[in-house]
Amino acid sequence: MNKLKNTIKQLWKDESGQGATEYILILVVVATIVMVFKDRIKEIIASRTGEVGDKLGDAIGNLSTP
Repeated sequence: MNKLKNTIKQLWKDESGQGATEYILILVVVATIVMVFKDRIKEIIASRTGEVGDKLGDAIGNLSTP
């Protein structure tokens, strides 16, 4: 019985697996946030890429004009 207690205490104090667990939890939180706000994220990305495309088109148009 004493050996079992000691083994349980050692497992409880062992922190070697915490790094992976923390990374998994962070990944789950980020994935959840992305799933909840995916429509808003799509809107933001679409508007930003549209702005970049417009500015790039203007810059190319200005290069073509003498």
